[in-house]
Amino acid sequence: MHPPESTKRSRLAGWRGEALRMGLLLALLLVFRSSFANHYVVPSGSMQPALQPGDRVLVDMRAYGWRLPLGGPVVWPADAPREGDIAVFASPHDGTRLIKRIVALPGQRVAVRDGRLWVDGRSRAVPGPRALDIVGTQAVELDMSHGGGPELPDMVVPAGHALVVGDHRGNSFDGRQFGLVPLSAFRARALGVYWRRGEGLAWHRLTQH
Repeated sequence: MHPPESTKRSRLAGWRGEALRMGLLLALLLVFRSSFANHYVVPSGSMQPALQPGDRVLVDMRAYGWRLPLGGPVVWPADAPREGDIAVFASPHDGTRLIKRIVALPGQRVAVRDGRLWVDGRSRAVPGPRALDIVGTQAVELDMSHGGGPELPDMVVPAGHALVVGDHRGNSFDGRQFGLVPLSAFRARALGVYWRRGEGLAWHRLTQH
């Protein structure tokens, strides 16, 4: 015995309603992930010791301006990128999403010598046994186990651009190779590591104040 037509129509309406609700939910999740907060999985050791390969990093998608979903244009401006930020951006080399530290901003004269940062003619190296550079308002620990990496001669960062460099100076493909990054290419600021191999759920804060 087949169910009456009214029952079939009722079931079909229920399935359509459920599909509509699921579609709306997925759309809301997409908007949230694309425009507010997301996570980034660190693919390499180029930002060691701050970031380890496999780290899950919480990033603020609103930090540099609220964008339309899927990498659309900025519709609500926010903070400008800051010296010392660990930022996610589109590589000017091939468009790949990368995560590096912003070390110089427009108008600053910058160089990298023996892996150490020089800004406006002054070394940012902190004296002592540990490899520390002052970047922005913080002392950043560097990984020099593979040497200092490529040199960067003195240059003045032009308007609308920034220099990014990995903390693992001898093991990072960064602005010393692919050049300066347009400020408009920065997509998110890293807030902290929430999962790390060997630790599981954890919280390692990355933002500066």
